[in-house]
Amino acid sequence: MNFAALLPSDLSPHHVLAIGAIALIAGAARGFSGFGSALIFMPLASTFAAPSLVAGLLLVIDSIAAVPLIPDALKHADRRPVAAMVLGAIVGVPIGTYALTRLDPVVTRWIISAFVVAMLALIASGWRYRGTDRGGIAIAVGSVSGFCGGLAQTGGPPVVAYWLGRPIEPHVVRANIVLFFAGSDIASVASYLVAGLLTPDVLKLALLIGPVFAFGLWLGAQMFGKASETLFRVICYSLIALAAVVGLPLFDGVLR
Repeated sequence: MNFAALLPSDLSPHHVLAIGAIALIAGAARGFSGFGSALIFMPLASTFAAPSLVAGLLLVIDSIAAVPLIPDALKHADRRPVAAMVLGAIVGVPIGTYALTRLDPVVTRWIISAFVVAMLALIASGWRYRGTDRGGIAIAVGSVSGFCGGLAQTGGPPVVAYWLGRPIEPHVVRANIVLFFAGSDIASVASYLVAGLLTPDVLKLALLIGPVFAFGLWLGAQMFGKASETLFRVICYSLIALAAVVGLPLFDGVLR
C-alpha cells in the first residue's frame, strides 16, 4: 500500500503519526468506559487538522471499530430509553452538523475546548440526573447529545450523566452508551454525507488511523472488569482535561 497516497495534501507524515497516537489513547478510553474518545481526540487532533476533517475521521473509525461491542451491548442494554435517546439524536445531529460547516475552524476549536471542559466538569462533579426515567427526558438528552455529536462528535457526557444517575448496574450503563452511539452514528453518517463532510481525504485517512484506533478500543475493552474502574476513570478525566488545554489555539505555535 502506498501510504503517501493516503495522506491529505495539507497533512505531513508527522501530523498523521501524532493523530494516530491520539487515536490509540482515545480508543482505549472508549473501549473501557463506552465514551471519552471524542473528548480526547477532537481537541488534540484538531490542532493538526481541520475540525471538520477530524470530526469526519472520528465518526468513520469509531463507527466501524465499535461494531464488535454491539452484540454484547444488545444483551445487556435497556433498549426502550436507548431508542428514545436515538430519536432525540436524529433531531440534534443535523443542527450540530450545520454549525460545524458554517463556523470558522479556529472558532470551532475554541468551542470544542470550552465544551470539553464543561462536559468534563459535569461528569467529574458527581452530579447526576436523579429524577424518574421518562421518555421525554430521554429524548431531550438525546437531542443535546446529538447536537454535540454533530458539531464535534462529543455527545457522550450528556448521556453518561443521565445514565449514571439511574439505579442500574455499571455493565448496563456501558451497554446503553454503546448501543446509543451505534444508533446515533447512523444519523451522524447520514448528516455528514449530506453536508459533504465524508470526503475522500477523510476516508483515506481512516484507512491509516482506523486500525490504530481499533487496537486501542480492544485494549480498553480488555481492561474493563479487570482494572480498577475508579483509577481508570481518574486517568481518563486527566487525559480529557489535558486534551482540552493542549488543544487550545493558543498553543498552535508550539504544536504545529
